[in-house]
Amino acid sequence: MHAQHSILPRTGRLKEEMHATATRYPGPGGAVAVLHEGEVIARHCWGYASLERRLPFTPASLFRICSITKQFTCTTLLDRYENPETLAPYIHRRLPRLRSDPPTVTQLAHNQSGLRDYWAVAMLHGAAIEGTFSPADSDRVITGTRSLQFLPGTSYSYVNQNFRLISEAMEEESGLSFAELLQQHVFDRVGMRRAILAAETSALPDGTTGYEGTQEGGYWPARNHIYWTGDAGMAASLDDMIAWERFIDQQRDDPEGLYNRMSRPVLFDNGHKAPYGFGLQHGTIAGHEITAHGGALRGWRSHRLHCAALRLSVVVLFNHMSPAQQAAANLFRAFLGEEGKPAARQAPSGRQAPHALEGLWLDEETGLSARITAAAPGKLQLRYLMLPETLDIISPQLAEAGNLRVRHIQGEHMQASTQEIPTPHIIMERPGENRHALLRPYPASPQPDPEELAGDYECEELDGSRFTITSQSGLLHGGFSGFLGTGRMERLTGLGPDLWAFPCPRALDHTPPGDWTLHFERRNGRLHQLRVSCWLARNLIYRRLPD
Repeated sequence: MHAQHSILPRTGRLKEEMHATATRYPGPGGAVAVLHEGEVIARHCWGYASLERRLPFTPASLFRICSITKQFTCTTLLDRYENPETLAPYIHRRLPRLRSDPPTVTQLAHNQSGLRDYWAVAMLHGAAIEGTFSPADSDRVITGTRSLQFLPGTSYSYVNQNFRLISEAMEEESGLSFAELLQQHVFDRVGMRRAILAAETSALPDGTTGYEGTQEGGYWPARNHIYWTGDAGMAASLDDMIAWERFIDQQRDDPEGLYNRMSRPVLFDNGHKAPYGFGLQHGTIAGHEITAHGGALRGWRSHRLHCAALRLSVVVLFNHMSPAQQAAANLFRAFLGEEGKPAARQAPSGRQAPHALEGLWLDEETGLSARITAAAPGKLQLRYLMLPETLDIISPQLAEAGNLRVRHIQGEHMQASTQEIPTPHIIMERPGENRHALLRPYPASPQPDPEELAGDYECEELDGSRFTITSQSGLLHGGFSGFLGTGRMERLTGLGPDLWAFPCPRALDHTPPGDWTLHFERRNGRLHQLRVSCWLARNLIYRRLPD
């Protein structure tokens, strides 16, 4: 009775936040649930699963949970195999052209494989933004892999095909389809009665639809035609996800329980803590350790999180593009009795001069450009990964965002290997990736004659993927083409001498790669090659073809 009494005020605050979610994150429909000690303490569904068919969003409505699938792939893996490396020979066969040792099965499951993400690479092969991407297309992209972008186990990078490789290896080893494996090891065991593998993404059997658009501009059905398996192929209802969270709580005291095995701390090869393992992200909210994962595809957003210490779970499903992760964090804080995210660190006042970090920088290791500009007072914006990151200014030489630290070094020299590196430069510390990157300043001007860049460039690594640059009335446009088709032309943005950005705001998958950094390299003053990089797929070399 005492425990029930103590939670009542929090439940009231939680239900207020839950009903506010529909207004705060407008869209066609949604469903949320919060569980404490294995019981649902708040649940709410609203709006429509399909506006066109007038289907209400209910706890039984099927929903594309997308990348949340990854933890169920790993659940199947750990339940079926005492040693995941049993599947290593099957993984090796799927990477026949790889010139180095392949990652282990565990490195795949921890996103430490070093592979380039196949959805990003597909865009370099000319994939259409809303085109069909079949299992045969997937096989061709994956089996074409020749090199890795880092040594497996040394760093973190989110790679979807890591989990596709695992699911397809389990199919080959078992002789069963992945749908059958999920049914046997997850759905039947957990009580997820409506959950299915919905590998082809164009439609769901019950008519639930994902939407693009806004409240002001209207909503329209999102178009998706890619084929997913262990990386993101599942569909499940809110009731199914509630059954999963209950299953987690039921096994809480069993060290060998499936979720406890999946959520154990993960390390990099050097012993540093890693942020991801077996399809789960490790993080904190309001000082509490959680395991979580989101799902995203054009028209779909979802997030689930679990705090073992509090025995608390939150599930958010949106059939539109609102930030489900943010909504889940707000519900978590509401349970704790907090009003919202704590106020950001107060910025120094009276700063007039540009911050030392502002400018254009180049990460030589990855080939990525880093653009740092002033934002709101006391803030900087960093464009380096897929989406811009907001940094809090800590001092004239330092800015931070969570664990990310960006530090300006001036007036000294550093020794890296056998090469002396002059200053100024910046050190970007990304412990979640196990990386300390050194970025050198890059001049913003003058830009060589842009007309000189027009022409064709070809990548041997990617079976002849071609990048074509044209000059239209003095404006440069570029487009990739390859065995998946002829990609659309996009206008290039000049950053500095021989350094450009190629925008990719829409792609096969979501979130798209974002900007590709194009670094043109010269030999004896003449254009020789082009280095193409985004966070998901780095350091791909395109040779300049003769005119």
